Amino acid sequence: MESYESELNRLAVFSDETDFYRFPSAPEKGDRVTVKIRTAKNDIDTVYVVAGSNVIKMEKFESIQSFDFYFCDLEYYEDILRYYFKIERAGRTFYYSKVGVSEEILPYADFVIIYGFKVPKWINGAVMYQIYVDRFCDGDKSNNVITNEYMYLGKPVVFKKDWNEVPSSDDVRNFYGGDLQGVIDKLPYLKSLGIEAVYFNPIFVSPSNHKYDIQDYSHIDPHIGRIVRDKGRILDKGEHSNENAERYTIRTTNKENLEESDKLFAELVKKAHEHGIKIILDGVFNHCGAFNKWLDRENIYTKSGAESMGAFHSKESRYKNYFIWHDENGWPENESYECWWGLNNHPKLNYEDSHELMKNIMDTAAKWLKKPYFADGWRIDVGADLGKTQGFNHYFWRKFRKRVKDTNPEAVILAEHYGDASSWLTGNQWDTIMNYDAFMEPVSYFFTGMEKHSDYFNRDLYNNGVAFANAMVQAMARLPYQSLISAMNQLSNHDHSRFLTRTNMTEGRVATNGSISALEGINKSIFREAVLFQMTWPGAPTVYYGDEAGLTGWTDPDNRRTYPWGNEDKDLIEFHKAVIKIRKDYSVLKNGSVMFLNEGTGLISYGRFDGKNIMIAAFNNNEYDMMVSVPVWRCGAENGKKFKVIFNSNGDESENIYLTDNGKTEIFIKSRNGVLLSYGD
Repeated sequence: MESYESELNRLAVFSDETDFYRFPSAPEKGDRVTVKIRTAKNDIDTVYVVAGSNVIKMEKFESIQSFDFYFCDLEYYEDILRYYFKIERAGRTFYYSKVGVSEEILPYADFVIIYGFKVPKWINGAVMYQIYVDRFCDGDKSNNVITNEYMYLGKPVVFKKDWNEVPSSDDVRNFYGGDLQGVIDKLPYLKSLGIEAVYFNPIFVSPSNHKYDIQDYSHIDPHIGRIVRDKGRILDKGEHSNENAERYTIRTTNKENLEESDKLFAELVKKAHEHGIKIILDGVFNHCGAFNKWLDRENIYTKSGAESMGAFHSKESRYKNYFIWHDENGWPENESYECWWGLNNHPKLNYEDSHELMKNIMDTAAKWLKKPYFADGWRIDVGADLGKTQGFNHYFWRKFRKRVKDTNPEAVILAEHYGDASSWLTGNQWDTIMNYDAFMEPVSYFFTGMEKHSDYFNRDLYNNGVAFANAMVQAMARLPYQSLISAMNQLSNHDHSRFLTRTNMTEGRVATNGSISALEGINKSIFREAVLFQMTWPGAPTVYYGDEAGLTGWTDPDNRRTYPWGNEDKDLIEFHKAVIKIRKDYSVLKNGSVMFLNEGTGLISYGRFDGKNIMIAAFNNNEYDMMVSVPVWRCGAENGKKFKVIFNSNGDESENIYLTDNGKTEIFIKSRNGVLLSYGD
C-alpha cells in the first residue's frame, strides 16, 4: 500500500450511497440515516459530514487492515438533503464528494438523500431485453400487413416475404411480420438467456413499423395482435389516398380485432410473469400520429363513423384543443398543427389547453398497469420534450407518477433522456433513465472510438482509460443512487448503430455505405469485452434484441434488422448466457460499491465490493497482451489472499489465480480481453 507522509492518502478515502456506506440507502421520510466514510488508518485528524447547514463531527467506530471507518447519524431535515464530507489533516482541509477528494467544494457532486424516493426493487440491476416487435419473431401469419393495404407517408406499405432481407434506407413502411404471438413463442428462449424484464418499443395501434406515431392509445395494434374480422379492399396500384383503405380501417378500428389484440397482450404478460419476466411498455406521450383518431388526417375514423370528427377536418371537433394550431382559418384539412421536430406525422399534443387530453393520457398510463393487463411500467419517449414549458413538463410528470404509482406502486417509470436528468429524478417524477451519458456514450468511445450513430471516430477518446473513468464518474454523480442502480445500460438500441458494427471503427450509414459493410471488419472480441463490462457495472444491463445473436447494422433503420432465427451466432448466445448467469449469481455485481482502480491506454480496471465480497474486472482493449498492476487494497483485499479468474471474455478457460502482494495484484490480460476475478482464500 502506498504511503503519504505530508499528504492525505486520497486513494484510501471512500464512501458512496450503497447500504454499506449509507443505511438505509433509500430512506423514508423521517428516517434516521447512518452514513459512513473510510480513510487510511491513522491518517486524519477529524472528519465531518456537511449536510445542508449542519456540520456534524463523525466518530471512528472500526479499524481494520489499512482503514479507519467513521460514522454519524443524520436526522430527517427536509425531503432532499445534500451532503459531503470535510476532512481535516495536519492543518489542511479536504473535501470528499461523489467525484472523489478535492481541496475545494465542488458543485453538482454532493451525495443526495431523497427521502421517500422509491424505485421498484425488481429493476435494480435487472437484466433486460429490448424488443422491436415487427423484427423479432412472426408467430401469427394471419395478422401480417398486406402490401398496398394502406398508404404511409405518400407511399404504399410493403410486406417483406423474405424474413432475412435487410432493411432499406427507406424502411419505415416496410413490415416483416413480427408480433406478440412470436414473443410468446420465444419466452422460453428469453428465460434461457437469463432475461428478467422485456422493454417493448410501442405496440399500440400505429401505421408505421416503429409505432412512435400512435393512432390509438386504447388498444394493441391488431397487426401484431389478433385479427378476427378481416375483410374489405386494399388499395389499387396508383391509389394515393387512404379513403378506400377498407381492409386497414377494419383491421385497426373493428371492436373485435381490438379487444382480441388486447387479450393477447394480457396473455403475454401473464406468461412472461410465469417465466419471471417483467414487461415495460413504451409511452409516446409528447406527440401522437397523423393517423390518430383525435386528428384523423387520413379520414379513417371520421369516414367509418367509429369516432367523432377529427380535429384535422373541423374547427368544431371536440379534439381541436388536443393540438396546437398556427392558422385559425385553415379548416377544413388544417395543415398548420404543430409537430415534433417538424415531422407532420408526429403532431405534438397540447396538454396545457385540454384537461380532457390530460385525463385520456393519465387513464392510458393506468389502464395497462392494472387488471387484466398488469404491465410492469413505462419507458417514456422524449420525456423532456413534452409540454410547452419546462415548468409544465415537470407538472405533467408529477401527475403521471402519482397516477402510475397509485395504480401499481411496483411499476417503473424509465425515461429517454440525453444530458442531465437530475431535475426529473427528485423522487416525484421519473424513477430512472436510459443511461446515455453515464454508459452508452463513454463505453462506445472507449472500446470502439465510435460515436453512437457511427457518424464519426473520436481518436482522443478511443482507448483513453483516464478520460473514460472521468466521464463515467462525472455523469454518474448527477444520478441519485436509486436511479443509478436501475438505469437502463445499453450498448445498442433502435436509435443507434449496433455495437457490433461500431467495432469496425468505420464511419457511415446504410444509405452511404450499404448494408453489407455493417458486417465488414467487426471485432467480436471487442464486443465481448463491452458485454462483460455491461454485465458487471451498476445499473440494469439491457440487451437489444439480436445483439446476443450477432446482429449488425448501421444506425436507424439498419439497426432494425430481423432476429436471425436459424442463423444465430450460437457462440455469442452462449457467451451472453454465461456472463448473465455470473451477474445473477454474484449479488455484489448488482448491489456493491464500484471504484475505478487503474486506467491507461486501452486499460481499465475496477472493483465491485460490499464489505464481504470483492470482485475485480479488468480490460485490455489493446492489440497486445499486457501485465496489469491493480491496487486491490483499495477494495479491502489483504496481502496473501488470492484472486481467481472466474470469467474471461475471450473464452480462455485456463484457471488463473493471482496473489495479493504489497496491496496489489499483477494480472495478465490477453489482447482485446476482459477478465473477472473473485476474491478469497
